[in-house]
Amino acid sequence: MTSTPDDRDAGLRVREAALIERLRACPSLIVAYSGGVDSAYLAWQANRVLGTRALAVTADSPSYPERHRQMALAIARDFELRHEIIATHELDRPEYRANPANRCYFCKHELYSTLTAVARERGFAAIADGSNADDRGDYRPGRQAAREFGVVSPLDEAELTKDDIRRLSHEAGLPTWDEPASACLSSRIPYLSEVTDEKLRTIERAEDAIRALGFRILRVRHHGEIARLELGPGEIARAMEPATARAIDTALRALGFRYVTVDLRGYRLGSLNEALKLRPVPA
Repeated sequence: MTSTPDDRDAGLRVREAALIERLRACPSLIVAYSGGVDSAYLAWQANRVLGTRALAVTADSPSYPERHRQMALAIARDFELRHEIIATHELDRPEYRANPANRCYFCKHELYSTLTAVARERGFAAIADGSNADDRGDYRPGRQAAREFGVVSPLDEAELTKDDIRRLSHEAGLPTWDEPASACLSSRIPYLSEVTDEKLRTIERAEDAIRALGFRILRVRHHGEIARLELGPGEIARAMEPATARAIDTALRALGFRYVTVDLRGYRLGSLNEALKLRPVPA
């Protein structure tokens, strides 16, 4: 039986109510807040439910884009979130810089160990991340670190999907409601290729340059002297126009890339995971 719009709206309201009840059950809460779609909505809702007992905390590190930092600050200011920025130092960890397939585990371990210290010092009862119900099927080693530190995922627990969160964010007036999916800058570097501050800054400047040309959904994957562009499916044709192609090529060569390519499959979430050869665990 096909669900109707009314049925879908009713389901969304049930999930929204479940989130509010979950937050009410928290005596106090730190939200790991990057300013992306999910964490912005969670921080807004936690602030609405818990007031001063909620604290949005942004981790500042070389892998965190300045664009996202400014977005997080603007939302915290405009929606009167209780907000702080802390420094994390995952780039100081050799295991993180080595960029294994579980690099995100070491990043999140650094984040949650830092947030746990803040929570202990300040008397917060729990730490929450922005994982949602759609994240369950993706390869996310950072969730192992979350489990080890007892981090809760209220959006996931309430069965809220990314589409749900976008709709609820739109209703709340959050500017992130239609923001493209975001990830740290290190996610643009292929596994086993060392993560360095120089590469991260090059990637950030490259993506800023492409965005300045009017592209909205994009990644610049750093393959040494090759920049591989992933663009939204509707934006690939424009990148092939001669004038635009020259502008892209000029901008990225100025940053040190010798070759600039456009991935004809376009942007797709977790594309670097395609290189992983996951083998079944023996019975």
